[in-house]
Amino acid sequence: MTEPPASDSLQSRQPLQNHGYRQELRRSLSFADLLVYGLVFMVPIAPFGIFGSVFQSSGGMVALTYAVGMVAMMFTALSYAQMARAFPMSGSVYAYAGRGIAPPVGFLAGWMILLDYVLVPGLLYLIAGIAMNSLVPAVPVWLWLVAYVVLNTAVNYTGIRMTARVNKLMLLAELVVLAVFLVAGVVALAQGKGRGFDFTAVYNGHTFSWSLVFGAVSVAALSFLGFDGISTLAEENKDSARAIGRSMVAALLLAGALFVAQTWLASLLVPDPDRLIGQGDPDGTAFYDAARAASGAWLATLTAAATAVAWGFANSLVAQAATSRLLYAMARDGQLPSFLARVHPRHRVPVNATLLTAAVSLGLGLYMNSRDDGVTLLSSLVNFGALTTFLVLHISVVVHYLIRRRSRDWWRHLVAPAIGFGVLAYVVVNADIAAQRLGFVWLGIGVVVLAGLLLAGRRPHLAAVAGTDESESRQVSPTEPKESA
Repeated sequence: MTEPPASDSLQSRQPLQNHGYRQELRRSLSFADLLVYGLVFMVPIAPFGIFGSVFQSSGGMVALTYAVGMVAMMFTALSYAQMARAFPMSGSVYAYAGRGIAPPVGFLAGWMILLDYVLVPGLLYLIAGIAMNSLVPAVPVWLWLVAYVVLNTAVNYTGIRMTARVNKLMLLAELVVLAVFLVAGVVALAQGKGRGFDFTAVYNGHTFSWSLVFGAVSVAALSFLGFDGISTLAEENKDSARAIGRSMVAALLLAGALFVAQTWLASLLVPDPDRLIGQGDPDGTAFYDAARAASGAWLATLTAAATAVAWGFANSLVAQAATSRLLYAMARDGQLPSFLARVHPRHRVPVNATLLTAAVSLGLGLYMNSRDDGVTLLSSLVNFGALTTFLVLHISVVVHYLIRRRSRDWWRHLVAPAIGFGVLAYVVVNADIAAQRLGFVWLGIGVVVLAGLLLAGRRPHLAAVAGTDESESRQVSPTEPKESA
């Protein structure tokens, strides 16, 4: 493999070498790049596409649902921050659980997160293709799928720096569209349109129950998924390992605030909220109907087009990049075919993993487009895979820091992970039954695969630790100065 350029500082390379790996990917991403990546992955206008589903499942309390979801994910981000400091490498929860608990647990965590990472690009392409087909019916959904996959693969193939540049442009465009909607919505309400300003989107005493809200959070969680993708870029981060955790927390705070604001406003403009709660939003147009009620067809068309571009290009672009890094990390450890660990000598990206992700996304999108329940089925699998993997992440923090390193930082290494685990467990329990069944079937397949590896003498194994960096070599004492996440 080609050695990293001299411009990569020893300080940024050393932590990875301490864990038995060579620096192969290019370290070129700053804190701002990571923050933008996370925001684009989550999509600041993500609620546009699933607003109707969240509105129905929450009994109209859509803003409360997103606020609770943000808090739940914030505890998960804090756990990510701790594990990213301990193990600054690609692989996300796969690497954290494998090193924080045990390699077999890491394999199962990686297997479950594949439900999120491998399937989500296909889901995004499908949703965007459907949205574009609604705007340009003459172009079939399958053709939009092919166009999106080819374009995103070309950008990712050229390297992570090109992906970062495109991310910034797409984020700016999404924020402009969101600002237009927010201004138009406020003006419309001031003119007497909609229901006027009220707090039913935050709390409605006639429909409120915690099980209802947390059930809706399991749907709204799709909007938050992506902040965790920042962790897959740990080997391309040129700042300290703490930048990973800080960018996650910052991305969640910013995205969560935008989610609450736009859904609160849209809920006040919904033409017939009772019908939406009773009959749902099978066509996925509830948000666009609210935009039309605010300022006419032009705003409805603008928000629909923005959704198609954001989901099909911006979000899919970073999702494909994150997925390829996960496949690369697992292949590097011998838990997936070794050809997926190949890094392009010039572009410094996991080229085969990128191409495989594109092929799977295209095939999956085309197949699910032929099913009436394609979007629902994919959404259920993606959410269940991510949420169950987050549960393992919280356990990894406790095992690694509290048990192994005997940390006495009770808040970061016990209380916060325990709260995060409890909230997510309640969300999973109240999730859609079909999602639970499909998720556990996938987990069962993973257990069978793991058993096969063990019987074949291929027990999951991570690279030997060549040394320990400062953050790992010292025991965390009760008097150790606190560091920010």
